[in-house]
Amino acid sequence: MTKLRLAIVGAGPAGIYAADILLKAERNFEVSIDLFDHLPAPYGLVRYGVAPDHPRIKGIINALRGVLDSGDIRIFGNVRFGVDVTLADLKKHYNAVIFATGATQDADLNIPGMHLNGSYGAAEFVSWFDGHPDVPRTWPLEGTEIAVIGNGNVALDVSRMLVKHAEDLLSTEIPENVHAGLQASPVTDVHIFGRRGPTSVKFTPLELREIGQLRDVDMIVYDEDFDYDDAARDAVASNKQVFVIDKTLQQWRQRETGSASRRLHLHFFSKPVEVVDDGSGRVGGFRWERTRSDGAGGVVGTGEIREIPVQAVYRAVGYFGSELKDVPFDKKRGVIPNREGQVLRRDPEAGTGGLFNQQMYGVYVTGWIKRGPVGLIGHTKSDAMETIRHLINDLGNWWYPESPSEESIVALLDERGVQYTGLDGWRNLDLHEIALGEAAGRTRVKVVPRDEMVEISRGEG
Repeated sequence: MTKLRLAIVGAGPAGIYAADILLKAERNFEVSIDLFDHLPAPYGLVRYGVAPDHPRIKGIINALRGVLDSGDIRIFGNVRFGVDVTLADLKKHYNAVIFATGATQDADLNIPGMHLNGSYGAAEFVSWFDGHPDVPRTWPLEGTEIAVIGNGNVALDVSRMLVKHAEDLLSTEIPENVHAGLQASPVTDVHIFGRRGPTSVKFTPLELREIGQLRDVDMIVYDEDFDYDDAARDAVASNKQVFVIDKTLQQWRQRETGSASRRLHLHFFSKPVEVVDDGSGRVGGFRWERTRSDGAGGVVGTGEIREIPVQAVYRAVGYFGSELKDVPFDKKRGVIPNREGQVLRRDPEAGTGGLFNQQMYGVYVTGWIKRGPVGLIGHTKSDAMETIRHLINDLGNWWYPESPSEESIVALLDERGVQYTGLDGWRNLDLHEIALGEAAGRTRVKVVPRDEMVEISRGEG
């Protein structure tokens, strides 16, 4: 009987779901799966991309933990692809590889002033407040007035964390350094800007309602944004999600404001134009153009330019994938080029200008690095199913590894001195963080420094 030795690079939801689907799939061969991740702990963006005050979403970890605890998958954490192990190494020890590395960089916003001190990407800030080990322990929370560009859930997450009182986060797994930083923040006003109208936002209704329940925070919306045209009224009448969002915003219009110490402003029909320099190379203001509906679901500029003083700007306009060594990459879309999960490369004779049209046998992709940073967990599962189907059907094109034994990859990592962490190591770290939380009357206190995570996981600390 044929046996598939499969490597999966990326131990977030996409990689774990791919492993689970393969193990449960109808097939006529045995399977041995190794998950690799550059972080010492698994779960990817569920651990490092979801705000700490959203334990409901972090409950996904319970389902992912069940997959890992089945005993059919090994984990090698704290292993950097392209440094500690290469594509050539994987070909030597496995029949195939699935890349599930996600999209963790901030997409660019090409307007003047984005380079100024005080201009940040949302992904950077999210990584900080989620205790990612590869970002600085401190964050410059110095502004009283802050602009957030974007009309999706990430913009809401960033804005909520900026404006929420730090003591209201103590019941969560927020790291100690993050709590201290937020507690010292002098913020009074956070402004969210989106270029479309209230009926075209990408917020989910639940996220929007939650932000309206913050203690000692006034929700400020502006009447000029609610002069709906026929297209907007039709959207409210025909789409339940839009209806609920509109209802929430309309309720905020009726609220009394002025008593809270902090304010969250929502500006619609606002196209970013420029981040204004204060004269010293720092953010001093934000400039935007007022837009209006074009009657067909889009917007057009009105030529009216507005400006407010701010001391920091966060762009939450999307995520972007990262290039991997020796793996094809579409720099325009930020994904690994593929056809239904089968990785494609350029014809070697076509040079760098050629199309990605040749299958790279043995190499597959799933999740955001496959389709771009859109969609939720349901999309991730369907992505993985599609990829696994092709992996199974491509049996005749798998690699033929020189050293496929399960012990060989362990020997390679040991020989290179890689301080990798395994599933037992994650359990050690998990129990340690829970114990820290219990001592502080909280559910968990997340360990942030990488070396400390590794020491605890390996039983060395």
